[in-house]
Amino acid sequence: MFTIKKMISVYKHKHLTWVDVESPTPDEVRVLMNEYSIDPLVADELLLPTLKPKVDTYPNFIYLILHFPAFKHTHNGDTNQEIDFIIGKDFLITTRYDIVDPLHKFSKVFEVNSVLDKGDIGEHAGFLFFYMVRKLYKSLEHELEYIEDSLEIIEEDIFEGKEREMVTALSNVSRNLLNLKQALNPHQEILTSFSDAGRKFFGNSFANHINSIMGEYYRIKNSILVHNDTLYELRETNNSLLSTKQNEVMKVLTIMAFVTFPLSLIASIFGMNTSYLPFIGGPNDFWLVISIMGFAALLMFIFFKRKHWM
Repeated sequence: MFTIKKMISVYKHKHLTWVDVESPTPDEVRVLMNEYSIDPLVADELLLPTLKPKVDTYPNFIYLILHFPAFKHTHNGDTNQEIDFIIGKDFLITTRYDIVDPLHKFSKVFEVNSVLDKGDIGEHAGFLFFYMVRKLYKSLEHELEYIEDSLEIIEEDIFEGKEREMVTALSNVSRNLLNLKQALNPHQEILTSFSDAGRKFFGNSFANHINSIMGEYYRIKNSILVHNDTLYELRETNNSLLSTKQNEVMKVLTIMAFVTFPLSLIASIFGMNTSYLPFIGGPNDFWLVISIMGFAALLMFIFFKRKHWM
């Protein structure tokens, strides 16, 4: 490996070249444009992130933009990370605007294989793109495994009486799945377009590798759908348990209010400042009033029992 400039890293393996660029400057893009005969329109797009993914075919390369969800290792706070791919016959240029951890790991493997001169990547840069994208999708599988573990922990905590705490935990998992979904939804259309462009550019022999990339995408998509279903069921269960607990609390408070109401009424009656009150002033008047209040409470308790409210 050698370096043209701090943010441009060039990796070589046999006759293939991979150029990885982070947040390129106009001068760096100009170097790439002259070195690899990049169309000025594409070179201009490399300078800034693009909101929409796309596939464009040129005589000497395929220009492809994909966005991948970012959960960790991101430094600018974005939930999506853009990677621009310029795929030529014997070169691959990747442009990114942040540290993409799977690409960093791929570069280490690629560098070791280059130094040891081991492994046959393939006859053209399309195979290099294939291995790279597969690595990116594999990293998403790891994120989905993390989400699956989180859902299992949430399920255990829900049935251990931690329903209130799980509201936040479920929301966090929901946000991660939503980020995955939003970032990956356009991939199907883009990969379908790349399938046609790749067959024309690299030949039908590359079709199986393109289908393999599509397979990786559909596996991720199906896992997201499964996790979404699990999340929905857990949220419904958690909401039901929360509602049950709240209803129990409300029932207890209502019963207490109904029981204490006649007691308060009796106490208020005997506290009236009138010239005559029965029992008041006689022997054991306090205990008589307490007995009346206790009897009233007992009657209310029997009433609630018969109504099956307790």
